[in-house]
Amino acid sequence: MSPRHAPRKQTFLAPPSPAPGTVVTAADAGPVAPAWGWKTPGAGRAAHVEQSIEYQGTTVQICGLYPFVAGGGSPALGVPIGRHLLWGEVVCLDPLLWADAGLVTNPGVFLLGQPGTGKTALAHRMITGMAAFGTRTLILGDTKPDYTRHVEALGGQVIRVGRGLDRINPLDAGPLGQAWDRLPAEQAAALRWEVRGRRLSLLLALASLVRGSRIGNAEEVILGRAVDLLEDRHRGRAAPTVPDVLHVIESGPDELRAAARALSPQAYAARVDDLVPTLALLTEGSLAGVFDGPTTTPIDLDAPAVSVDISRVGAAGDTLLSAALLCTWAYGFGVVDAAAALADVHLAPRRHHLAVMDELWRALRGAPGLVEHADALTRLNRAKGIASLMVTHSLADLDALPTEEDRAKARGFVDRAAILICAGLPPRELDRVHQITPLTAPERAMVASWSAPDSWQPGVRHPGRGKYLIKTGGRLGIPVQMTLRPAELDLYDSDQAIRR
Repeated sequence: MSPRHAPRKQTFLAPPSPAPGTVVTAADAGPVAPAWGWKTPGAGRAAHVEQSIEYQGTTVQICGLYPFVAGGGSPALGVPIGRHLLWGEVVCLDPLLWADAGLVTNPGVFLLGQPGTGKTALAHRMITGMAAFGTRTLILGDTKPDYTRHVEALGGQVIRVGRGLDRINPLDAGPLGQAWDRLPAEQAAALRWEVRGRRLSLLLALASLVRGSRIGNAEEVILGRAVDLLEDRHRGRAAPTVPDVLHVIESGPDELRAAARALSPQAYAARVDDLVPTLALLTEGSLAGVFDGPTTTPIDLDAPAVSVDISRVGAAGDTLLSAALLCTWAYGFGVVDAAAALADVHLAPRRHHLAVMDELWRALRGAPGLVEHADALTRLNRAKGIASLMVTHSLADLDALPTEEDRAKARGFVDRAAILICAGLPPRELDRVHQITPLTAPERAMVASWSAPDSWQPGVRHPGRGKYLIKTGGRLGIPVQMTLRPAELDLYDSDQAIRR
């Protein structure tokens, strides 16, 4: 309606309030309040109503705008992240709820952005909000650490891994090993095979890491038979350790010689000549004191959040850090599998988890083949009721992986993530993102404008701090501005080390 044809102001009096105890029906409600509200104190009357903007155009030009002139909005499901940068509405995000509602195909989230743009703060907000929904968070390898204080504030469990601190036994089945005693015979047998496969897979990955190359086929057969022998010996007792594997291979029992197809002790010794020093490096080399004993602090399934702090390990170099992350991932996903197995037979409540995998590429660069191990752990997250949040700075991190096969599999992490979140990124990085998830020209310009400050004045707020573009498939992105509350500003702070 044109402003010059606006209706004249009218005065209405509010109807009298009913007597106490009187039941008011729809017929007794009286007249409907006018557009500006009742003209009485406390009745919510608007002192001024702005005139609407009038648009004129032909039906050919504006037919596509009718009846809406704005987007359909964001789903109101999940954790309140912030407000839409264009419409001002509240934007919510929960990958598990979005997947359950059919908005996305899987609960995988990939968060990409330059340092200092607020990637970790967004992860913190999701952890806090999803904890309120009953989702348990697993920080599978906190390398800085960024999440320790937050997890402690939530009443969660913090495991500190390092020399002289907590240890992780790579062969410890954790809750999975405890679950099979409570399952029916057929399911328990299947779970035992799953545990056996996990132990062997992780042992091969660690051996490849310290050797710097893949383990041979004959060596893999010998390791698998050694794991089987130790499982038979330790049944019903503590889980075997890496020193146990080394001892049984050095002793060379008949079962291992048969698995190695060695007719004499000399032939067997030649088969394990490279394998023995590789395993010794896990117990006597730079990794000594971290992975060569029983697990000291098991993960608590009932904790609202669990953080495995490996910051002490990270200071010792990439090899030790990669080994710590591999063990942490295997142990953490074993916890999820145990909870799911018990829930399937109604022996435990159904639990949902959020796995935060920060600094992912530091682990994947360790040695060839490590990407395959991480890929096997994360591929079936939807069936397990677990959402994954992977955080990194740039897709260029993929180029640092040792082989083209590893680089191709690592790109699959991004392809499989149904939700891609972009913080501030430069134009060249956006070109690579566009190859995975299409970005419109305004979206690319918006995200690029968040990548760097336009002023040299000290104290100027970074233009991309707390701003994110949420992309799902071919849909238009959701630009959101997150504002932290005072308690969050202290709890989520990642810059305490450089702030004077």
